[in-house]
Amino acid sequence: MREVESKPINGGKCVSGDDILMHVSAPHSIIRRCDWRMVVRHSVLAFCCVQLMSSCLFCGGVEMGQPGMEDPLLGYGDHSKKRSFGRALCFFLAFIATITCLVLGFVGNSTSLSLTAESKYNEKTEIEDAGIVESKQGVVAADDGRCSKIGAFMLRKGGHAVDAAVATALCVGIVNPMASGIGGGAFMIVRSSSTSKSEAFDMRETAPLAASQSQVSRCTGYGCSWEIAGLHEAWLKHGRLAWRSLFQPAIRLAKYGFVVAPYLAKAIANGAQLILNDPGLRQVFAPNGKLLQAGDICYNLELGNSLEAVAEQGPQAFYNGAVGEKLIKDVRKAGGILTMEDLRNYRVDVTDAMAVNTMGYTIFGMPPPSSGTLGLSLVLNIFNSYGSSDAARGSLGLHRMVEALKHMFAIRMNLGDPHFVNINNYTSDMLSPSFADTIRQKILDNTTFSPDYYLNRYSQLRDHGTSHFCIVDADRNAVSMTTTVNYGFGAGVLSPSTGIVLNNEMDDFSTPTELSPDRLPPAPANFIKPNKRPLSSMTPIIVVKDNQLAGVIGGSGGIYIIPAVLQVFLNHFIFGMEPLAAVQSPRVYHRLIPNVVFYENWTVIDGDHIELSEERKLFLAERGHRLEAKAGGAISQLVVQTLEKPIDMGRKNGKDFNAETFHGTLTAVSDPRKDGGQLLCDP
Repeated sequence: MREVESKPINGGKCVSGDDILMHVSAPHSIIRRCDWRMVVRHSVLAFCCVQLMSSCLFCGGVEMGQPGMEDPLLGYGDHSKKRSFGRALCFFLAFIATITCLVLGFVGNSTSLSLTAESKYNEKTEIEDAGIVESKQGVVAADDGRCSKIGAFMLRKGGHAVDAAVATALCVGIVNPMASGIGGGAFMIVRSSSTSKSEAFDMRETAPLAASQSQVSRCTGYGCSWEIAGLHEAWLKHGRLAWRSLFQPAIRLAKYGFVVAPYLAKAIANGAQLILNDPGLRQVFAPNGKLLQAGDICYNLELGNSLEAVAEQGPQAFYNGAVGEKLIKDVRKAGGILTMEDLRNYRVDVTDAMAVNTMGYTIFGMPPPSSGTLGLSLVLNIFNSYGSSDAARGSLGLHRMVEALKHMFAIRMNLGDPHFVNINNYTSDMLSPSFADTIRQKILDNTTFSPDYYLNRYSQLRDHGTSHFCIVDADRNAVSMTTTVNYGFGAGVLSPSTGIVLNNEMDDFSTPTELSPDRLPPAPANFIKPNKRPLSSMTPIIVVKDNQLAGVIGGSGGIYIIPAVLQVFLNHFIFGMEPLAAVQSPRVYHRLIPNVVFYENWTVIDGDHIELSEERKLFLAERGHRLEAKAGGAISQLVVQTLEKPIDMGRKNGKDFNAETFHGTLTAVSDPRKDGGQLLCDP
């Protein structure tokens, strides 16, 4: 049988206007632009119906399996007997899929798509409406609800958390293209429940072979994009589902359209001039010269084609094939210096995750060039050196946290890519409890200081953007992944022939000739060199207590990520806040230069107003802090596991230490500051 061909609307370009033609499956229907969430529900319903049907019509993919690149768990044995059985099974599944679609159609007005039993459906809907979901089986928390649903769909198919991560990352790159995508890079932490081992996958962009200090600018600072390579490497080690099947939801979103959510609409409005000035961005996000708004339908046909090529051919399509060749041609036309040689030299660093033991927990995160894990380590060890968790509580704890962050930001600018610079001494210091205690003694409870007090030597990194998601599967394998193209819409260039938004990650390097706002010299450890990776604030972490999964945290928002992840960790694991409150609680940010405490004061997407209390603001002001309201900051995702059987603290690591993996209740929270959504995965 042959899959029924569906045609994208308007030649694969975006559609806007009061009446939106919505491509569902075969017939078309008109949906008025009034409630973007309603359109999303119908889109997801259509996707799942098409996915069910197509999996049957193709007679392959995930369920039947295919040898080779697509399925790492199946060998090259005799498949002839499978095929005859498979055809019969396909016809049966097609019938079931049709009935399923009809049933789902009757519940299409509910707040979210459920593939669970009716009783579970109603319970899940109520929890999700409250901004939180719970499950015994598996959860996905992304910063867009559609991507959470796609990730959970892969978990329900029996996928590993990494399978869900691949599908979720590709989805996020489609619906949040201003912050992430296959034209960028990422950090991923993966914890295997069977081995209790945590791995770090470094997909950070690298400088091209022709890179030099004089060539770094937003318009030409494209780094080599390793996200596809990194996702494939993680899938090779952990994946259970067929590689190509993980791409199908994202391909459908790109080719057949997705609803522009409010957060993307805001980014489009803020980047209006950037978009209108670039032919590729303009074609996708401002068709006919009109910027897309929330509720409009957006298409990126060429990106869908690029994803199809990678799905069928693997990473080679990107790094040594037609997709890469077209991409390089567009990059060179836009003034970039990337070459096919750069792409062919792709590499992904896979190492043991960096482990930090502090405040009763073990935190697994990225080693440098990420500064996130080391930054968290230093601040948490400073609090630990007070001898009581109460030291971090209340207004005084907030003052101490701000002071600790200022010390941390000063020290972290000595970090860089360890393949190019020796940062061993600084790494050891930031992991050392004794060094943290030395810093603690410099923190006074009644005052703050000017930046030079903190031994501030170099100008600060000013990274931007990113998306983050957390995933835990039924076996308690966990993924924490942060992905980025740096600035909003990266370099401000979309490759017309591939649909890929180009990153401007080279801007994260320090430049010797740079005149920074803080008037300090740039950090030599972060100077650009060919094949070098720039310093980053991305902080994906997995939290473990007595060898059992306790939580997964991460955030997006450039330099504000570290303070956000820190505060979410403290709120839940130290202060005992419920997961939703831990994420929603108002935050403060400090980046050393300027010497200002930024506090949240804004109304977020869902209408909630978030603002630091007057009591806290007054306390900080009395200690000399300069305060400034901020309508924004970092976005965080959180998954926690609550075990019915408490874990005893302080047991020795022996041969049989916690050999059993406990399966508690998983709670997922996506930050209401963005269009987040989390989904459970009950059978």
